[in-house]
Amino acid sequence: MSYFDFEFLRSFLRQRSGLALSPDKKYLLESRLAPVCRQHGIDNLANMVLLLRGGRCPDLERDVVEAMTTNETFFFRDKLPFDLFSEVLLPRYLAARASTRRLRIWCAAASTGQEPYSIAMLIDDAQAKLAGWRVDILATDISTAVLEKARAGVYNQFEVQRGLPERFRQKHFTRIGDQWQISSAIRSMVEFRQLNLIQPFCHTEPFDIIYCRNVLIYFDRPTKADVLRRLSSVLQPDGSMILGASETVVGLVEGLAPDAVHRYLYGKAT
Repeated sequence: MSYFDFEFLRSFLRQRSGLALSPDKKYLLESRLAPVCRQHGIDNLANMVLLLRGGRCPDLERDVVEAMTTNETFFFRDKLPFDLFSEVLLPRYLAARASTRRLRIWCAAASTGQEPYSIAMLIDDAQAKLAGWRVDILATDISTAVLEKARAGVYNQFEVQRGLPERFRQKHFTRIGDQWQISSAIRSMVEFRQLNLIQPFCHTEPFDIIYCRNVLIYFDRPTKADVLRRLSSVLQPDGSMILGASETVVGLVEGLAPDAVHRYLYGKAT
């Protein structure tokens, strides 16, 4: 791949997805985009770049972005953010929203669905406390391919063994051949929608809780700040945001601040 083709792809991906590739990631582009070339019957990456420059191949543009998107996820990933939900956030909003009995949650980089489904299973666990409540879970991702898998809720043996407590597998999953499908009851609790975080987004109502984990690490500093600012704009004044272990709002946006007690947790600055 020539220097100019590499620089075009770096710029293309930054504009379309926010992905900030360092100059030493040429090998990553080549390895992930070679299958896209084969899928579209393109001889090589140079010819792919020519087609992308032409701007007349939306399917190719989408597949290039999706091929470069990292979709690493698993049920109850990192555990602490989900302990926070059950032990801190749910009791907090059961009290704070007692008059409306409404709770809105957004998983802003949902990938193949394990994160929002983990939250849905915790909500199901707390259904006695939530009787009469309406709980909305919106799950979004830039990739249409991973959202299709998420909606189906079908996972292989490795995926259900990775992080999923056995009691949840027994309660909520049905074996289909060598795959496992999460119950329709849990699937119906989550609305999946395609959304690109670096593009303008709006929601009709603000959210009480936003999970935006392990996606900001792929953005450059200005993009991180912009995404955080817009996430903050759709967060309730007393809302809570959960970021990944290596992510922070400090030095990026003034409207959010880290929780004084709990790691991963952020709220509106006062």
